[in-house]
Amino acid sequence: MIRPTAPSTAPGALLAVFALALLCLSGPFAILMVDPGDYVLQPRAWWQADSVSDQILQLGTALCLLAAAVLALRPTPQRTHTTVLTALSLAGALGLIVLAPTDESRVPSHAYWLATMALMLLAVVTVQRVAALSLPRWLAPLTAGLFGLWMLLLWEQLVTAFAVPRVLLPPPSAVVLALWEHAATLWGDLVQTVGKAVLIGYALGCGLGVLTGIAIDRLPFLQRGLLPVASLTSTIPLVGIAPIAVMWFGFDWPSKAAVIVLMTFFPTLVSTLAGLGAAGKLERELMHSYAASYRRTLLDLRLPVALPFIFNALKVNATLALIGAIVAEFFGSPTQGLGFRISTEASRMNMPLVWATIVVASAVGMLAYSALSRLERRVNFWHPSVRSA
Repeated sequence: MIRPTAPSTAPGALLAVFALALLCLSGPFAILMVDPGDYVLQPRAWWQADSVSDQILQLGTALCLLAAAVLALRPTPQRTHTTVLTALSLAGALGLIVLAPTDESRVPSHAYWLATMALMLLAVVTVQRVAALSLPRWLAPLTAGLFGLWMLLLWEQLVTAFAVPRVLLPPPSAVVLALWEHAATLWGDLVQTVGKAVLIGYALGCGLGVLTGIAIDRLPFLQRGLLPVASLTSTIPLVGIAPIAVMWFGFDWPSKAAVIVLMTFFPTLVSTLAGLGAAGKLERELMHSYAASYRRTLLDLRLPVALPFIFNALKVNATLALIGAIVAEFFGSPTQGLGFRISTEASRMNMPLVWATIVVASAVGMLAYSALSRLERRVNFWHPSVRSA
């Protein structure tokens, strides 16, 4: 006897129930008003707003959130259903952001915070629904992008509603505005830090690490003499070597490149040595039986086996190099550079521009890591970790 299968429960259905309950408790989205005369808090419903546009905005926000909560209760979500649910939730989030008070004439009521908690639950539901969809490979980052968008929207809303000073934490809208207004300045800083110091120092540090690893592997006595000395480069504190590098190489990019070389050299060296030693004993004996020279064994066997280890070091060094260049610019640099911009604008309390510079640095680091990961997949296509991905 075949029993009928029960409909599968959609991800986040229980959270949707709680969100719907919170929205029902929030009522008509009343907002506590402040009387300019005696400063007495007076609750007002959405139909008592000062203008018709405010009434429409509050009613539309409530309807979007209620519709999203009801749609989230559906047991078998599909792609179209998830798209509509996400759009309604995002529309409700934008409405709450606009409704967030920006002056002392209005204060959020308990109903506003209930709606905000319901929105947070709906945000979790939408991310779970998108993650559960069978999406094409080129849409795989959609879940992470939606999660990041929700974080930005909630950041904007909470910072605005709590009236957090911009010196402590500016809203994302102020950061985006700073990116737009100072795009030319940030581009010059990017060229100075990344285009000169990071690229040159990264290439020299990683290249020297690989070559030194091969030399130590070829000449075993260097492992007892050179390797302990090379390990000292990883123990030198960045804040100690950066001022010395500035005194030796000047305020321009060579001093930052020197710091990056020290930071990236030892991780690459250790990874190269580990990779060269990962070749199997049977494979090496086979090459020896073919009378292969050290150079031929290195190129055909040991170096290809070491490439996954080397790429791991390259990906880690991509972020270390950027961090090292930015910190080194704190101790002396020309009138350009990401680190120079952060230190200068922080002293001026221009925090939106500081956050905009941080966003640029983070985006560059993320792009560098992604580019190296794609290059690794093309070069190490034979490796089991790449084939199984």
